[in-house]
Amino acid sequence: MFATSNREELAVFVRVVRFTDVDAGRMQEMLTRINASDGPPPGVPAIGLKVLFDEGQGTAVVLQEFASAEDMSAAAKVFEAMDASETPGTRVSVDACERKLALAVP
Repeated sequence: MFATSNREELAVFVRVVRFTDVDAGRMQEMLTRINASDGPPPGVPAIGLKVLFDEGQGTAVVLQEFASAEDMSAAAKVFEAMDASETPGTRVSVDACERKLALAVP
C-alpha cells in the first residue's frame, strides 16, 4: 500500500521521446551540453527533465515535463526543428502524455 502523503497531485504533462542507435559517447556529449546550459533551450518552458539510457541496447528515453499541455505543444515545435546531431540517437517515437499518477515508495 502506498501512503497518501507520497502521492504527487500537481498536473504534469510529459513528452516521452524514444531513441535508438544511442552510444555512450553521444549520450555523454548530450549530457555535457545539458549540464553546461543555463536551462532549457529558448522556447522550451520545461519544468523537469529525465534521461534514461540502456547502453547495452543502445536505446534512450527522454521525459520532458511541462506545467500545461500548451507548454508541451510549444516545446514540441522547438524540438521538432532541432538538428538531429543535437539528439542522443535516432528518434523513433514521441508520446504527449498527461501524468495521471506518481507514487513515491517510502
